[in-house]
Amino acid sequence: MLNVAYLSDVGLVRAVNEDSAFVQEQGDGWSLAIVADGMGGHQAGDVASRMAIEWIPQGLLSMSPDLSGEQRGERLRTAIEAANGKIFEFASEREHYHGMGTTVVAVLASRDRAVIGHIGDSRAYRVRGDQLELLTEDHSLVNELVKNGQITREEAEHHPRRNVLTRALGTESSIEVDVQEISWQPGDILLLCSDGLSGLVERQLILQAVLTEGGLEDKVRLLVQEALSAGGDDNVTVILIENAAGPDCEQTDGEAG
Repeated sequence: MLNVAYLSDVGLVRAVNEDSAFVQEQGDGWSLAIVADGMGGHQAGDVASRMAIEWIPQGLLSMSPDLSGEQRGERLRTAIEAANGKIFEFASEREHYHGMGTTVVAVLASRDRAVIGHIGDSRAYRVRGDQLELLTEDHSLVNELVKNGQITREEAEHHPRRNVLTRALGTESSIEVDVQEISWQPGDILLLCSDGLSGLVERQLILQAVLTEGGLEDKVRLLVQEALSAGGDDNVTVILIENAAGPDCEQTDGEAG
C-alpha cells in the first residue's frame, strides 16, 4: 500500500544532528511519519526533537480502525499538544534546557486518506504528476512578513532572520497546531523535510530528485545530497511516503551522521 523511506544527516557544518525522524506502520492500514527539527543550546534541540518523536506516537496508540480522517486529525492534534506539555515541563525543570523546542511535521496516511499536523517550519509537500505542492505554512517571522506584504517570497528565502520561528513545540505551555486532511491518491508522494532541505534546495531541484528513476531510498539519498551540495550548513532530514499502485508495502530507512 504505502512505501516509505527516510534519511537524516548531520550536514557539513553542525557538530550534532538535532533533527529526528520517525516512521511506523500503525497496524490498521495507516502509517505514521514525523520529522522534528530541534533548537536550543547545550544540545537541547537534540533532546527536544527526540522527545517529540517519542511522545507523539504514544498519543496515537490504540486508535479504532473506523475513525474518520477528521477524527484521526483530532487525535494527532491532541498527541502533539500532549508532547508539547511533556517537553515544556522537562525544560522548565532543568536550567540547561530552558527555552528548548522543536518543529514538528507529522502525517497519518492510509491508502485513501492522509492527515497532517505541524508546528514550526518543517514542511510537507505533495508530489502529484509533475507538480510539487507545499501543503504546510511556515510558522516563521519571514512568512509573517511575506503575508503582510513587507517582503517578497524571494526576499524571504535569503532573509537574515529566516530561521526565527513564531511557533514551536515545547517553548510555551500551550500551543496551536495546524491540522488538515488532504487529497491523497495512488501515485502521489508525500515529502516531509526539515528546513535543512527546503531552506537550501530550490523547489525545482527537489521535484526533479523525487521524479528521478529508482526506488524511494535512492530518492531520499539524492535529496540529502542536494542539500549537502548546496552547502549543507544545517542538519537535513527527509521522509518520502509513496501511495503505491500495487498491494505491497515496503519500508526502508537509513540514517547517516
